[in-house]
Amino acid sequence: MDQKESDGDVAADMAEGENKLKLYSYWKSSCSFRIRIALNLKGLEYQYIPVNLLKREQFSPEFQKLNPIGYVPVLVDGDMIISDSFAIFMYLEEKYPQHPLLPSDLAKKALNFQAANIVSSSIQPLQNLAVLKYIEEKVSPDEKIPWTKFHIEKGFEALEKLLKDHAGKYATGDEVSMADLFLAPQILAGIERFNVDMAKFPLLSRLNEAYSELPEFQNAKPENQPDAPSA
Repeated sequence: MDQKESDGDVAADMAEGENKLKLYSYWKSSCSFRIRIALNLKGLEYQYIPVNLLKREQFSPEFQKLNPIGYVPVLVDGDMIISDSFAIFMYLEEKYPQHPLLPSDLAKKALNFQAANIVSSSIQPLQNLAVLKYIEEKVSPDEKIPWTKFHIEKGFEALEKLLKDHAGKYATGDEVSMADLFLAPQILAGIERFNVDMAKFPLLSRLNEAYSELPEFQNAKPENQPDAPSA
């Protein structure tokens, strides 16, 4: 290989690195977890950029330029900067239509939106680190877990009712869809972080078992991320 070819290869590698999707993520963030699953399912390579929430890196001037509210995830795709997992999911679904994660059927699509919104609007924000810190400081440290479990279980009860007549192998049928990407991280958080008794939620328990068989879901799990603490 002559020098010209070698220089060309280096330039190509650099260009590829610059064009690669960038995901600003925190290993334990369920919102980031959703997007990691989506990227895996769509077969999209991305650069993982850790943001340590415990060290308050989300409030650094650099990160605030990407997302002024200081939440992960943030996706950078060339000149595009998208924050909020729901918005990122919708962007990926339109920009990268391979392995579609929203059904074409309008009723099923609406069902996916409903299930995803229960998680992203009525459960996850109430277990957010900032909310739990506020409860600990303003109410009592002993109230954090009861508060969280109450809201998770309320949401899980609603999801069981919403999905019972529609679920197949997965949440809204026999194909993985948007709802599954939002459910999987929330179910895992309920079990591992907040000790939710899943015996009360047989449908969600069954779905959790189905997700455990999918490598795209398993590779996106918190403990498999580069910023996860070593055991």
